[in-house]
Amino acid sequence: MKTINELTDAQSYLVATASYISFVTMALPASYILNRIGYRKGMSLGLFVMAIGALIFIPAAEARTYWVFLTGIFVQGIGMTLLQTAANPYITILGPIESGAKRIAIMGIANKTAGALGSLIFGALLLSGIDEVKEKLGHVTVDEKAMLLDKMADSVFLPYLTMAIVLFVLGILIRKAPLPHVEAAEIEKDSTGKTNKTNIFQFPHLWLGVLTLFVYVGAEVIAGDTIISYGISLGFSAADAKFFTTFTLLAMVCTYALGVILIPKYLKQGVALKISATLGIIFSICILSTTGFISVLFVAALGIANALVWPAVWPLTLEGLGKFTKTASALLIMAISGGAIIPPLYGRMVDANKLELIAQGVDKAEAMATAATHSYWILIPCYTIILFFAIWGHTYKSWTKNKFSKVLKK
Repeated sequence: MKTINELTDAQSYLVATASYISFVTMALPASYILNRIGYRKGMSLGLFVMAIGALIFIPAAEARTYWVFLTGIFVQGIGMTLLQTAANPYITILGPIESGAKRIAIMGIANKTAGALGSLIFGALLLSGIDEVKEKLGHVTVDEKAMLLDKMADSVFLPYLTMAIVLFVLGILIRKAPLPHVEAAEIEKDSTGKTNKTNIFQFPHLWLGVLTLFVYVGAEVIAGDTIISYGISLGFSAADAKFFTTFTLLAMVCTYALGVILIPKYLKQGVALKISATLGIIFSICILSTTGFISVLFVAALGIANALVWPAVWPLTLEGLGKFTKTASALLIMAISGGAIIPPLYGRMVDANKLELIAQGVDKAEAMATAATHSYWILIPCYTIILFFAIWGHTYKSWTKNKFSKVLKK
């Protein structure tokens, strides 16, 4: 995208923004749709919409127009919103809430394995020869430059057509599959058989869970989506850097597998979340403190820190929400918008730091590498918030009956 449309770093991260902002605009409508058609049909519909988004890439490539690409990504994000709003609570309440993280981790293994394969396949198809093209772009005429970029854009056609076909087929299979019907357990009642919970604003742990997922998704997207450009800024070729995302995803898959084995028999969901947040802080500090391939490996290691955050936060947040589960799920899905906001902030920080260093007389290549490395400090507050939720936040079931409120009163 960055090469084809001649974008800055900040502009290139609008790819993430277009995808993740759809979770804000469509999550509550998705909740309404799920209340009408149920979890199973909702998953199928989400796959169909994602397929339509993939097809939009074909005219976008022909026109080589960035906003059309972003439109296709946004439509895919709408489909993903429907799919996620249906799939995550469905898997969470399919069995005991204490093992919800285990089931979501199994789902994550499939998700990230496909992501790792996808980065390799799409990297081979879309990044092949990109270094040579970028070198030529600086030494050709305007017409020759347009021809080179058009040729690169044409490489988008076959991968996204294939993606659309696969998504349509999966949507049909999900629609026909004999999946069980499940609903969340009722909200706990007092001794009189009544409950004073009448709306979602009475669940502080829900809103803290939303904030936690917001910063987590931002951190995960930074770890996965910036590692290639980070490697290139450090002097690695695109041919080598295209494998770096796979390192992150494989780290996540291995940690998911550990979660499946350990949760809940040997490791509680809350403890897994504490360990994940702590590792996130440590690895972020290590990125800032190292250079070269070692620094890239610490970015990839964030996959270890990130893997069990999503699986653990969902059951910890949805526990005890009863009839509000679908609406709460929509709010948690809206938190995915963290991927639309935090990565572009990282991109702007890289651009600003790079310009400042160049103005100070630092070599352009060195300025880019330094700016990209130092901008990773944005991850530290993200993992600190996750750690807070893991230790205290998920226990706040009421605005008045928790340790935090007692401290405030004192």
